[in-house]
Amino acid sequence: MNETELIERCRSGDRAAFAALVEPSRTQVWAVCVQITGNRHDAEDALQDALIAAWQNLDKFRGTARFGSWLYRIASNAALAIVRKRREIPDDEIDLGRTSTVPGPAERVVDTDAVRHALAQLPEQFRVAVVLREYAQMSYAEIAEHQNVPVATVKTRINRGRAQLVELLDPARLDAVGLEP
Repeated sequence: MNETELIERCRSGDRAAFAALVEPSRTQVWAVCVQITGNRHDAEDALQDALIAAWQNLDKFRGTARFGSWLYRIASNAALAIVRKRREIPDDEIDLGRTSTVPGPAERVVDTDAVRHALAQLPEQFRVAVVLREYAQMSYAEIAEHQNVPVATVKTRINRGRAQLVELLDPARLDAVGLEP
């Protein structure tokens, strides 16, 4: 069954069709939530909020983009809403994603922690652009539409975000913040 047929079935209340519609994007949507929020618990909340919002607003889906792109946008907005709420909590109480989402060798956990820590330090507009590009594999045009900016601005944000990540992931800097290089 194709995406259009699944959407029509969803609009008539078929929850199984919704599960089938979401499935191809599930891993990338989860990655977007984790990378924007910086931790598994907030990402779970964001993912749940996104899926509920997508189900409740499916009648607003115009079909001008892929369903997955629409869902990434909802998920990134849900994750950003949680991050904004969390800013009211003192920094020393924020979990910067120290829990690995995929168990693996110790080095991989340290690398994941370092990336999450660095992503959390980026300005929001850079972090969202980088996450949507790298984890959701969205095109520059899709990110531009999501952020309501020109494609050139998206490219600039991604380039600056990546440059800041390289600087933040410098081994000497990581050692200074207590993360092993």
